[in-house]
This record gives sequence, C-alpha cells and structure tokens, in this order.
Amino acid sequence: MSGNTLRGRCAIVGAGQYGLGQAAGYSEIEILAKAASLAVADAGLRMRDIDGIATASVSATMWPMPVIEYLGIRPTFINGTMLGGSSFVAHLEAAMHALDVGRCNAVLVCYGSTQRTAQVGRRQATEYRKLLDPQPYEAPYQPLSPLSSYALAAARHMHQYGTTREHLAEVAVAARQWAMLNPEAQQRDPLTVDDVLNARMVSDPLTVRDCCLVTDGAGAFVMTRADRARDLPRPPVYILGNSTAVWNRQVSSMEDLTVTAAQQSGRLAFEMAGLTPGDMDVVELYDAFTINPILFLEDLGFCKKGEGGPYVSGGAIAPGGSLPVNTNGGGLSCVHPGMYGIFLIIEALRQLRGECGERQVENAQLALVHGNGGTLSSQSTAILGTEITL
Repeated sequence: MSGNTLRGRCAIVGAGQYGLGQAAGYSEIEILAKAASLAVADAGLRMRDIDGIATASVSATMWPMPVIEYLGIRPTFINGTMLGGSSFVAHLEAAMHALDVGRCNAVLVCYGSTQRTAQVGRRQATEYRKLLDPQPYEAPYQPLSPLSSYALAAARHMHQYGTTREHLAEVAVAARQWAMLNPEAQQRDPLTVDDVLNARMVSDPLTVRDCCLVTDGAGAFVMTRADRARDLPRPPVYILGNSTAVWNRQVSSMEDLTVTAAQQSGRLAFEMAGLTPGDMDVVELYDAFTINPILFLEDLGFCKKGEGGPYVSGGAIAPGGSLPVNTNGGGLSCVHPGMYGIFLIIEALRQLRGECGERQVENAQLALVHGNGGTLSSQSTAILGTEITL
C-alpha cells in the first residue's frame, strides 16, 4: 500500500498532558498513565477500547511491556520504536498501517518522563545509554552531549551563511512570546534578544537561553480510522502526510552540519499530503536548541538553505508574525521532558481544534509537525489537517 493511499484515512481523536514542569512524587509511568487516561477520555473512549500502543523511553529498552502491564490493556498492535525525540511523530505511520488493515481499532501513543525531579534516575539512565548507544568517533573526547553537537552545527551555520547570535536569539524570544500566552508553559517571564545574548554561555555560540528546558511531563494521544473518528465527540484531526528519515547517528558523521534528514522526511510528507510549505497555517518544530528551527525551516522548504536566520528575524515566527511557529512556547519555554516530540502533535491538534485561547491561530486548518531525535539524527515530519482539508 502506498503512502498516498493512507492520506486522511486515520485521525487523531483525543489528547492529554499531565505533570508538566515538576511532578514530584510521581514516577514516569504514573504520569504517563494519567496523560493516557486523559487522552482516552478526551477521545470519548475507555481504556478497554485501546487495542494498539506506541511508546518509547530513554530509561528502558523494553518500555512498551511495563506500560501495557500498568495500563491493563491487551493490544494487538505494539510499537516500541525508539528514535529519540522524534519517536512519537515517527510512530504515526506504523499506526496508520495497523489501523488501515484492521489489525487494531484505537492506538494510544504515549510518553512520560520525570527527568527533572528524578535526578538520581536521570544520571543512571545517562550512564546506561552510553553503554547501549556507543558513539565511537565522539565519546572518547567526552563532549557535553547533546549540547556540544548542536553548538557545532550552529557555529558552522554562522560561518557558512553569516547567521548571527542575534538570529538564534530571535528564536528563543519568539518561543517565549508564545509561552506568555500559554498558561501551561513553564517559562512565561518576558525575554529579549539581549537577555539571550547576555545569558551564561554553555557551549559557544549557545547560551543557556538558547537551550531547551529540563522538565517533567507526560503526553498522550489516540488514533483511530477516519470513519470511526467522525462518530466520536471531538473534532478529528486527520493525518495527511508522514515520513521519517535517518542519515546519521553521530553529528560527526553528518556530510554537512547545516543539512539534516528533514530534507527527505519533509519532501515525502508533503508529497503524501499533496501540499506545500506555503499551505501551512501552523508549524510546530522540535526546538531543543535555537539552531533547530532555523535548520528545519530551511530543510523543510519554508526558506532557502542559509536564509533561516533572516527568515526568523523581526518577530516573523512570533505571535502576529507571518508564520506561527511553536505556538505553545516549544521546548525552549513550554516543556521539555527529555523527548519533546509528542507535545508537538498535541499542540498542533489543539490548534486545529481551535482550543488554544489567547495563542489560537485564527482559522488554522493545516499544521506541520516536525520531530528531531539524537544529535540532528532522526527526523520525522507530519502534516495534519481538519475535515475541510481532506
């Protein structure tokens, strides 16, 4: 079955979040279960209706099994693919196939992390990942991972295209302006370009304000076939395109530090959807660092390679700008519990359902979601739309 055949045949019908910021006293599976329960209820379903699951975690290689056990479900479709922060965007395609062929009827995609409050567990997980995920060309030099890798990409972009630290700062300021409109965002104080530039340098050219938050948080959403979605209580958001691409694991293995596999995932997602960047009303990009949105806007085709810095300047991606980007405040100002990708989808869903209050983008009908994992390693793009976009 071709990817285009799947266009609009499945929809996201419910979503939930829990424990954003600090979830002291909870484990990650507990806040995951709370977000999952909220998502299932939002979809007008019960947990016993869930017969498919997709989930991943940095803390356990067999993570789907304890999640299934904890939720008390018996799924006929299980996906534990782990691609870092892009995992939950990448989970869409396999779930669409499973739904479309009748393997299952309702898929729960879920994630939870208490990386901020469970510091001991976080350190143990970091050491464990080093054993499971060796990076032989980088590990001997003990870089500040992943920060050093993104700083390297930022420095190269600045050298190659004249991108400035002010351009990077504009990304952080725009994210904060969106966060100030979002009561769930963790950082809502005003932020200026000078604040970003004068903040503590952590890996040149990135200051602490160029870097994502470290928070707890859980998110979940539910997918069904489109024919069933129309009978559920909430407006369905249809999956029009989705593709995932991986070209490297280590940043040192990239052919060009300014070009990511988003070029491939974006092209294929747009082809599946039959749409272009110019059609998008809302864009949700994985912004672990301020260089990310600049790279992804270029690679996804919103501007030419090397023009991302000027493109984001002057409030262009902030509220009131020409392109609404990261409307919840993103990983830079809203929430970032280790892997952020699931929150991209939840924010896009809410925008297309018109539920975002002060930050609502008027008449939003089409949204692009783009997830990133590892150190500019895995890239996954999805195009979502309302009923009128089918």
